[in-house]
Amino acid sequence: MKGIVLAGGLGSRLYPLTKITNKHLLPIYKKPMIYYPIQMLVDAGIRDIMIVTGGRNAGDFLRLIGNGKEFGISGIHYTYQEGEGGIAEALGLTEEFAEGRKVVVVLGDNLLQKGIRAGVEHFRKQKAGARIFLKEVEHPWEYGIAEIRGKRIKRIIEKPKRPPSNLAVIGVYMFPPDVFQIVRRLKPSARGELEITDVNNAYVRRGRMEYEIVDGWWMDAGENHEALLRANVVVGREEGALD
Repeated sequence: MKGIVLAGGLGSRLYPLTKITNKHLLPIYKKPMIYYPIQMLVDAGIRDIMIVTGGRNAGDFLRLIGNGKEFGISGIHYTYQEGEGGIAEALGLTEEFAEGRKVVVVLGDNLLQKGIRAGVEHFRKQKAGARIFLKEVEHPWEYGIAEIRGKRIKRIIEKPKRPPSNLAVIGVYMFPPDVFQIVRRLKPSARGELEITDVNNAYVRRGRMEYEIVDGWWMDAGENHEALLRANVVVGREEGALD
């Protein structure tokens, strides 16, 4: 199984902090943001990892992370996404790296209190299809929301005006090898991007989408300045630095 961390984009919602650096290199307590998703993959037993980055500061990732020695692995792969073509486009850049294996994709600004090990183990045993993580949120109209029927996902709706549930699809996706066939067939959305929601819904329509409910907190630390501050405070408390 391969691990992929998506760390592209321009980070415009965190300007001016991102004027001279990639948002995934900003600090969360005493570590760069991107350390957390990498560590989640390693803790889940995934040691073959690729980072997809972009923008003007891509070289900073190599200077910071190097070959991954700090995480106890023997090497990290890198690739570059030109422009902002969307999460699915970034995923498509990793096809050669995946080598026909299952992939676990984590957005570089997503932090989970209890990691993803349990979900990854379930996915290892899953015979077919994809798997996503869901988390209850207070403002479901701001997220991609899963409509659940029984134990199955009926559909995923991006930022619905009338949310069918409060279960948001967070930035951890687990896909079988055929995901790259789906990505190649995607058409750009109205905002000119290849959308990961379209990939997920392709599996939903096939009846091949499983899900996990997140245990513990989840944060999208790169969402805006308030989210970045909140992530620093929460992680600082977890580390015993703040009362």
